[in-house]
Amino acid sequence: MKQTDVLVIGGSATGLVAAMTAKSDHPDKQVTVIRKEEKVMIPCGIPYIYGTTESSDNNILPDGGLVGLGVEIIVDEVVSVDAEAKSCQTKAGETITYDKLIIGTGSLPAVPKWLEGTDLDNVFTIPKDKIYLDELQKKIDGLNKIVVVGAGFIGVETSDELNKIGKEVVLVELLPYILGATFDEEFASDAQELLISRGVKVKSNCGIKSITGSGKVSGVTFSDGSSLEADAVILSLGYLPNTTLAKDMGLELNEFDFIKADQYRRTSIPDIFAAGDCAEKTDFATGKLSKIMLASTACTEARIAALSLYELNTYSVFKGTVGIYSTCIGDTAYGVAGLIEKTAVTEGFNIVTGSFTGVNRHPGKIEDAHKETVKLIVSAKSGVILGGEVLGGRCVGQLINAIGIAIQNHMTVHDLIMTQIGTQPLLTASPAGFPLIKAAEIVAKALRK
Repeated sequence: MKQTDVLVIGGSATGLVAAMTAKSDHPDKQVTVIRKEEKVMIPCGIPYIYGTTESSDNNILPDGGLVGLGVEIIVDEVVSVDAEAKSCQTKAGETITYDKLIIGTGSLPAVPKWLEGTDLDNVFTIPKDKIYLDELQKKIDGLNKIVVVGAGFIGVETSDELNKIGKEVVLVELLPYILGATFDEEFASDAQELLISRGVKVKSNCGIKSITGSGKVSGVTFSDGSSLEADAVILSLGYLPNTTLAKDMGLELNEFDFIKADQYRRTSIPDIFAAGDCAEKTDFATGKLSKIMLASTACTEARIAALSLYELNTYSVFKGTVGIYSTCIGDTAYGVAGLIEKTAVTEGFNIVTGSFTGVNRHPGKIEDAHKETVKLIVSAKSGVILGGEVLGGRCVGQLINAIGIAIQNHMTVHDLIMTQIGTQPLLTASPAGFPLIKAAEIVAKALRK
């Protein structure tokens, strides 16, 4: 039997951050991570192993931070937990007892039960499993016609990467545009046009009906009655919380099968915390249950769980998921934070929106200058920023993070107009025409009407 003070189940973003935070905050405690994988993938980097990074070996979460702090890593699988006895059993037959437990079991790719042909050879999903992904990459090397189903971030990025290495890629999406669940139409349509111009064929406004073949994939049929030959199908239809272990040990789950967890990430059983894709979330703006799964959100939750193990601090609370995303197609990046316009309207918010397009360098003749568009979604009554969308160059990731910070701090457009920024010709837009500030000015003017 092995004993530890803090046991973390799961080794991806949640497990890594939870264990490091727990050990940093409580250096006198024994902290142990138990995970199934010898090597853990960087979740957001998975689509890029097919082209940009060339191999999953170049997309590994390093263990150096854990090891340097003195966190013990066990490569094994927890098969059961006795919450009353505070012990767990592993697949290798070991018993581990704990004082505090953090569950970060993550998520698994969704595979619809109604979809025919998912059991055929060369039908793949995109899990965070290095062994599976290496086998996928090996098999797909000899295949040419690839159908990717689902045009969220993972589907779009995977399609673009496979196109880079010469595959004939068709991306299928039920909505009118790729990324249409996350962006308003003007941003999603721009992304779709760009992806098509790079060589990916997009079949939008259409769902998949079945995957056909005898033993292995030979084609797909669509909801509009058409069909297409295919050597392989990659399903990118979202992820489901991996909560079987949690359910079996008696933890309460919500209606979407996430582990119920409060703002400190405490579950229904004392001394057990949950964070990351497996844990319940509420939307920052509406307070409704959310299905958003992001590594960045998982890291925030993991820190809060670890900081709340032995005492509660008012600064260590999870106020709801904002939903901050970004992606890149070629040299053009797209970012979104908080509510987009169509979601805000659906939820019943009285809003004003404003957009401004400028250039992300000054002067605009600088070599890597790129058009930059910022759209803000703002409460019509208070001027509080509810959401934002950005299209631009590679600096979009940090700009959308700035908008995310503004949302989390309930900033108004008037606050944003008065915000002091640092600018530099090679790094940012002009201070006289900074798209974020100019968009705020446009909204503020509309509010005064």
